[in-house]
Amino acid sequence: MKLDGQVAVITGSGRGIGRAIALAYAREGAKLALAARSESELQEAVSAVAELGTEAIAVRTDVTSRKDTERLAHSVVERFGRIDVLVNNAGSSGPSARCRSTTSPTG
Repeated sequence: MKLDGQVAVITGSGRGIGRAIALAYAREGAKLALAARSESELQEAVSAVAELGTEAIAVRTDVTSRKDTERLAHSVVERFGRIDVLVNNAGSSGPSARCRSTTSPTG
C-alpha cells in the first residue's frame, strides 16, 4: 500500500471528489482526517472509510474560518501525532475583493 501509515487531511471530503479521494487514500492505507461543513456527510464518509479498514476521524470544518482550520490541525495532531499529506479540496464561493489600482483606468 502506497500510503501505509501516512496521515492525510482531506478538506471537502463529505462528498464528491473529496470523498472519492478519501476512499482512494483509504485503499492505500492512509490514516485519514476528513473535514467538511456537513456533519452528516462526514459521518457517512468516515463509515465508508472504516469499511475499508482504515482509521479516520471527522472534524466539522468551514475552511473560510481560521478558528475551524486551526481546530482541524490540532485535532489531527492530537489524534495521529502528525500530518503527512494535505488535500485542499474544499472551496468557497464567497465574496471576493477587487484589486485597487494606483493608476486611473484612463492612464
